[in-house]
Amino acid sequence: MDPLQELLDRVKPSTEAESLWLKNIFTFISEHLSPLVCSSAPSQTGNHGDLSLFDLSMCAVQAIQQQMCVAHSLPVSYRLLSVSELVSQQHLACVSNLSWSTNQQRAWAREAELAVPGQRALSRVNLLLIGCLREGRDGEYRLTDASGSVMCECLSLSPLWLDRPVFLPHWNYIPHNASGQEETAGFLELIGSPVLLCPGAEQGLAAAPGRVELSGVVGVGEAGRLLRHRVKGQRLSVFGEVGSVCPLLAVAGTTFFCFTLTDESRSLPVLVQDSSRLSWIQCVCVGQSVCVTALRVCALRGWRGNNILCVTKRSELHADYTHTQEHTQEHTHSESLLLMSQPAEEDCEEAEHEEQLDQSAVRTKQSKVISYQGMVTEVVSEGAGLYVLDGKVGLCVAYQPAAKRKLRAGDRVELHHAHFLYRPCPDFPPSMLCTCLRSSLRVTAFSRAGWSPPDNRCPGDGALPRLLLQRNIDVSDYLWTCHLSSQLAHSLVQGVWRQQCVCLLSWRLMETQSRAGGRGRRDIYSEMLDEPHTCPVTQYTVSSAVRQYLSVSELLESLQTDCWSSAPLSSLLPPDGSNLTSSQINGFLSWSCRTLSSEPRGGDAVRQRTLLLVGVLELPSQTSEFKHSMQLRDATGAAACVLTESSEEEEGAQRAVFNSAWIGCLVGVVQFTMVTERFLQSDFPSYQHLHQDRFITHKRCRVYLQFSLDHLHILSPSVAMETHLRHKGEEPGGDVTARKQTVEEKETAGSKRKRRGEEEEGGDSGNPWPCVSMVIRVEQKEGVSWRNTGAEAEDQEAGLRLCFSVKATVIGPVVSWRRDPKNEPITEKESEQKQERKVVLVFSGVCTRWFPVLQPGCFYRLIAANTQDPSVLIGCGVSGRSGVDVHAESTLQVRRGWRFHTLTRPLLLLTCRQAVPPTVLSVSEVLDCSSELVCFQGVVSERISVNNRTAHSGHTHSGVRLTLCDQAGRSLQVYLELSHTPYPPGLLPGNTLLLSGFQRRLSRTGSVYCTYLPVSLITVVSLGDSSSAQPPPPAPIMHLGEWALSSKQRCTVGQVKGHVVCFLFLQLQWSCSLCGSVYTQGCSSSQCHSTSSVFQSKAKLVIDDGTGEAHVWFSAALVRALLGLADAQWEGLQRALRVRGHIRVFPRGQSQVCDGHADDFLLHFLLCLCSSDVMIRPLSLTCRKHTNQRPEGNPTLTTLTNLTATFRVVCVCVCVCVCVCVCFRGEEVHSRRQRVPDQTGSSLSAHLSAHPA
Repeated sequence: MDPLQELLDRVKPSTEAESLWLKNIFTFISEHLSPLVCSSAPSQTGNHGDLSLFDLSMCAVQAIQQQMCVAHSLPVSYRLLSVSELVSQQHLACVSNLSWSTNQQRAWAREAELAVPGQRALSRVNLLLIGCLREGRDGEYRLTDASGSVMCECLSLSPLWLDRPVFLPHWNYIPHNASGQEETAGFLELIGSPVLLCPGAEQGLAAAPGRVELSGVVGVGEAGRLLRHRVKGQRLSVFGEVGSVCPLLAVAGTTFFCFTLTDESRSLPVLVQDSSRLSWIQCVCVGQSVCVTALRVCALRGWRGNNILCVTKRSELHADYTHTQEHTQEHTHSESLLLMSQPAEEDCEEAEHEEQLDQSAVRTKQSKVISYQGMVTEVVSEGAGLYVLDGKVGLCVAYQPAAKRKLRAGDRVELHHAHFLYRPCPDFPPSMLCTCLRSSLRVTAFSRAGWSPPDNRCPGDGALPRLLLQRNIDVSDYLWTCHLSSQLAHSLVQGVWRQQCVCLLSWRLMETQSRAGGRGRRDIYSEMLDEPHTCPVTQYTVSSAVRQYLSVSELLESLQTDCWSSAPLSSLLPPDGSNLTSSQINGFLSWSCRTLSSEPRGGDAVRQRTLLLVGVLELPSQTSEFKHSMQLRDATGAAACVLTESSEEEEGAQRAVFNSAWIGCLVGVVQFTMVTERFLQSDFPSYQHLHQDRFITHKRCRVYLQFSLDHLHILSPSVAMETHLRHKGEEPGGDVTARKQTVEEKETAGSKRKRRGEEEEGGDSGNPWPCVSMVIRVEQKEGVSWRNTGAEAEDQEAGLRLCFSVKATVIGPVVSWRRDPKNEPITEKESEQKQERKVVLVFSGVCTRWFPVLQPGCFYRLIAANTQDPSVLIGCGVSGRSGVDVHAESTLQVRRGWRFHTLTRPLLLLTCRQAVPPTVLSVSEVLDCSSELVCFQGVVSERISVNNRTAHSGHTHSGVRLTLCDQAGRSLQVYLELSHTPYPPGLLPGNTLLLSGFQRRLSRTGSVYCTYLPVSLITVVSLGDSSSAQPPPPAPIMHLGEWALSSKQRCTVGQVKGHVVCFLFLQLQWSCSLCGSVYTQGCSSSQCHSTSSVFQSKAKLVIDDGTGEAHVWFSAALVRALLGLADAQWEGLQRALRVRGHIRVFPRGQSQVCDGHADDFLLHFLLCLCSSDVMIRPLSLTCRKHTNQRPEGNPTLTTLTNLTATFRVVCVCVCVCVCVCVCFRGEEVHSRRQRVPDQTGSSLSAHLSAHPA
């Protein structure tokens, strides 16, 4: 009889649809299942080779009917699908369950989405799968039919299913593109047990045919004694509880795994190496009672020669085995299997207490071995083996071989022998679990969530775990490297760096920062089998110095956000800010600066961790606000950088950066200073109005970085840097994989870096194209400024354009090249010198970006690409009349595509006449010289904005006054007019500046100062330590007689130690904060309607140091210190003066009239105070000299004797050796001497500072 008709007669379909469905079932089985089953050998459970097509079809239909939720009907909406169709056509993750109703499916989907927030449940498909389960490679199970096979993952696997036709009623399918796996196809997740289509006799979990009588079974203790005495040919049957299951390993082409059998006293390792028994790894579970037969005793080479039980081809595995003489096995199992849903609170508390002991030291901690069960809530990085369990516990599986099936969000897992670590890395959850080669990880429930796009923050090919296997680093370093890789994958320039390159860069950065380093090769056998257990995660380090990576945009946004909120406006004023007038307040607020170190020191940091930046060094772009400096760029943004480097000529000194090889280098900046300059235009009437924003007319900030090249790590050098390091004798960059990286990866990374370097250096031509070059030595450089120039090209218009010029000496002739020589050493042909030639290079427009790297005294190779014409590098001369000698240099306009390469070692130029470097003066030499144009160097001690106007060019606060000092303590004021030049960064207190081409001038009072010219150049040659805020050098100690008679030392600040001769003048006044008039109940000026006032004070006395006398002026808070009044007494004096507004006192005045009546108690008090003997005391002052000049320019001095002179000085700082305590308003007036002992026991004078009048 026809098998199809027999099937229809047996099932009896009720509709035409059911008949058609049965025919399709029969056709599918005949084409995809029957050839496979009928051609197979007898299975281990019985013979099925003689099964007919009708029997297979009938078994399949019956199995399907039994799984349906509705009886007496066939699932005509479902169809059978072959394995090849499933793999090739199903591209979305899906679920199939024949027993579901619609309501059940909806409830299941809601539970799935609630379990994993942000994820959608698997979509349901009406598909049926039938095939044979067969063992694949490395013990995996595969569903096979005549069209192909697909890998299967099971929650509980039985060898009973092998080589038998099965029907899958409930399964998930995860395609390869949805899981991020390396497999060419997806995999099946079997939710329920398969239904056997040809059921046979149940035989349990037997891995070999034929049931063997379990006679001679011994326990673990007895087997241990037999293990010590190896007998040839002996086979053992051992029962016990599974204590641990190690992961599957492949070493030298051999695949194996180990598990241990335990009892109350000891444990025995069992080695499974036979390929037909590797599937046992999915059958044994920790805590399960099993019996393994036909074990032989063998010696495991590499494990200290210890004997081990080894599985043979005749071995069988019997699960849920209970020995007849064992009564406590179940009780023992319940005690040994301890599963934790979260780490113990006492462990965290103990670790937290330990963490608080020392926040700065690097400490080594011991991990704790625990068991854990939970749900995967986040996949941090599949490639790095990082996950999050239950939303709060991290999981790292990188120390185990990568599993074929990666964990998915929503999977429920069970871990045994996992290591618990507390705060190993600040970028991950505090509680971390880490698996080793003894740990077991088993999925107890598959995820119901659908697929979400894989996060490419770390590559999915396992580059980092492979590096971990080679280097065996600390788990803390590995976690930080993974986090850094995820950040760099987003912040580095896209399309240039492959994901593997990102991992290599992160690894290189970790090696430069790690203190632990590698720990040698792992001993896998000791890690799996030794007691007590040791592995790479048994110990781990905890450090508070772990760096925090920030992208450039994150750093800039953080600084700009905190620019004005970090400090209230009142904090930007001096301590006596409440007594400043409106003009003084607005002047102080016009410019302020905030410097933060990348290393947290106290509260002066953006973060509580040391910061790290990674980016490419570039020349300034056209859109950059800072044209004087290079910039650090990543994919998120660019930040201007003030760069210095160590000087080779002088040890410990710094200099400006001049090497163009840094352009295009990918670097990691490990130490830097963040600078935020704040510019504010305001009209605050008084101190009390600072909280009202309506008085602010304009505000902005500028953010940039300061660091030395000594604090960089080159992660990927440019082609020019590779050449520079090669000739310097250093490696251009170590290979982080220690030559394990493939040649393909090296070539790819090298070619991309080369292309990137050429793009950054601004060349329009490729490397093999021809070019011409000449070698120059820069003699002088002018500052960059806005100038009115003509059009550089036809598509440009004439107008204001950035320009600067460089005067250089040409070394040798113009040389033609077939390819760009970059910064290769100078050749003999280039150094042929017939006659030294001068040239002026003019830079304008986009070419001004070369300004930061061109420094006087350095050699460069100027390259003109895409040409073989030497005339393009020959400048234009200046024509003159016949008989007239023209001494002007030729001029050469630098073009857009030209490039400059620094020649750091011009060895063949020793015979060339070296240029005489310009004389760099100190501040003291500038004060004493008579030159008009000077070049000098000094440390910035003060920066003040001298105006608040906005120029037409849009530059605000263009007037700047810098105070520079030298090591001798002498200071000089420099005035800058920046309205016609881009704003120069780095003009900060503590930085050392080199000022070239500045004009030295004399003020009307005889003070020396310098002014900025259009050709002036400002270069930052050394960066100060902004974190320590070191004060400038102390002013020199001066003698009054010598100081007054000296005509060379003009406008210097000096220290004077003398004795007070008399008190000449004292003025106390309440003034209007706007106009400065006397303020009583209101402003005395009829044109001013201000309602705010400030208290001002001024005093004058005579001091004598034995060589001369001087009139010294005091103002502001120095007057209170001079009078010796406490804060409360000073406030009481202000209240007493509030009604009358002002008072002037002349204690020793001749023909001077004091303000007040004869019975004025306040006047009498001040006269008594100023004339008292306690005022006549020794003082130590820091003063600034003011000398009045006659028209001839000589100072006016009143000579008292041959050794004494009197002149005027303004006190800046006063050290009072005798303090006076005064009570007034009817209270007793008294004085007492007070000395403040220092740490050595000597008297210490109190220093009180104020701003000069």
